[in-house]
Formats: sequence, C-alpha cells, structure tokens
Amino acid sequence: MGRARASTKETAEEALPPELARGLDDFLEALRVESGLAKNTLSAYRGDVSRFLRSARDAGVRRWRQVDTELVVAHLEELRARGAAEASVARALSALRMCMRHLLQENQLAADPLARLAGPRLRRSLPHVLDRLEVERLLAVPGSSWRALRDRALLEVLYACGARISEAVNLATTAIEPSLRVLVLRGKGGKTRVVPLGARARTALEQWLREGRPAVLRGRKSEAVFLSRSGRPFDRGSGWRVVKAAAARAELSGDVSPHWLRHSFASHLLEGGADLRAVQEMLGHASIATTEIYTHLDAEHVLSLHRLYHPRG
Repeated sequence: MGRARASTKETAEEALPPELARGLDDFLEALRVESGLAKNTLSAYRGDVSRFLRSARDAGVRRWRQVDTELVVAHLEELRARGAAEASVARALSALRMCMRHLLQENQLAADPLARLAGPRLRRSLPHVLDRLEVERLLAVPGSSWRALRDRALLEVLYACGARISEAVNLATTAIEPSLRVLVLRGKGGKTRVVPLGARARTALEQWLREGRPAVLRGRKSEAVFLSRSGRPFDRGSGWRVVKAAAARAELSGDVSPHWLRHSFASHLLEGGADLRAVQEMLGHASIATTEIYTHLDAEHVLSLHRLYHPRG
C-alpha cells in the first residue's frame, strides 16, 4: 500500500511542467539537507506545494516566474471552498512562502510574489492541561507486575520530561545517563536534547529497568527501554493506549492524550517560577513563540487564584 501511495505521488508530480517539478524537488532537497526536518513534515510541505502547482498548471502556468499573488490567493480561496480549516490554509501559505523564498535565493524568481500577502489571523487555542491532583491520579498505576512497572515508568517519563510520546517510546538504554539524572531525547528532525529526570520518575524508571524489563526480555538483547509483552520495542499506538487506560482508571474527563502530560509539564514548571527559555529548551521548541502559549495558561492560573482569595476578586 505504501508503494502504491508513493507511485501515485510520483505520477502526480511527473505531470507537472518540468521547471515547476524541478523547483519543487530542489526546495524539498534543501529542506531535507539544511533543516533536518522530519519525514512527516517534509511530506506535508510536498503535499501543500504540489497542490498549488497542480492548480497553477491547470491555469496555464509553466514557469515559476509566471506565479503571482492573484494565483496564490485564488488557490487559498479554493482550499477554503473545499472546506479546509483556516489552520490548513495558513499552513499551505507558509509552505508556499518558504518555497518562494528558496526560489528567490536560487535566482529562479525575480521577486517574491507573496512578500505583501498577509496570512490569515488564527486564534491560538490553549492546550489541555491537567492540574496537579489529576496528574497524581493519572500516575497512580496499581500493582507490581511487569506491566504495571512499565506503564508507571512511561507515564512518569512523559510528565517528568515533557517528552512527546514518540520520544518516550523510542527511548534507548544508551540515552539514559547511568545515575538516571537525565535522559537524552531525540525529537523532531533527529535533534537531541538533554532533559532532567525527577526523583519519582527516576525511581519508577529504575524499578522497571531492574525488575520489569528483564522479566520481559528473558535473556534476549534489546536497546529499547519500553517493551511489549513479546519483548518488542513499544510503538506510538501502544504508548497512547497506556495513557488512555490510565485516564480511564483515574476517571479523568476529556479525551486525555499523551500530549496533555507534555502540556501539564510545561504549565506546572512556569507556575512554579521556571524560566521560559529553560522550558523552551526542555520541550525542544525551535522558537520561544511556541513556548509562550504556556504563559497564558500561567496567567489564567494567577487570575483564578486572585478571584478565589482576594476580597474583591
């Protein structure tokens, strides 16, 4: 099936006029080599730019220099007419902006046709966050079986490090510092970062590594920290199911996901007075603007305390 999808993608791109196809390939190769973006991100850029180029081709465009602002605006309006969310439209425009800037640097464009085009104003929704008592309930995995030890260690790592679920389930034993004080997480684009491990997470992880994991491996070799019953490395879906089961057991409301623990990690650090830049580093955000959304959560927390305790709140 994957091969069929790839074949379909190649057929669609081969149908593009040669100059447009070459420019697209050059742009994607530059992103891959220079930016180190993840495969999923590169695939999203390819899809967004390819859709525009097919629309441009149907309008008679054969060369990059024929692309103008009106053509891009018409494409974005077409996306909206097809029911695309405003966030999807903004992402498509962002991909086209990056592509045009690249082509301008490569002298394939005389001017950037999107230089004066404003993007849609998006209202950023605040992420879902658990309060401290809810986190405690979520992390309270009962029992001492190998499964309980594994699930408790995984949940503790997600909350203690603010790890993405893919970073946690792909954790290797070589990424654990011997004293269990820090973990080395491999994030988007293969970028690594070192994140401190708190005392409770350290205890849970140590117990899993010492008691639970050897019982699963039964003498076999594996570098994966988190394992399934058969001894295979955990995958993203398995990690999600651990979180979902814990949320159901804790009777938490809402569609709790692993990312809620990541959001809670950041929000609780800022509530406790952590530096925003330090939180950015621990989350692995490329831009501090991404991390700043948690300051709004912190402000909401302060306002709620004021309303609760101030005589004129």
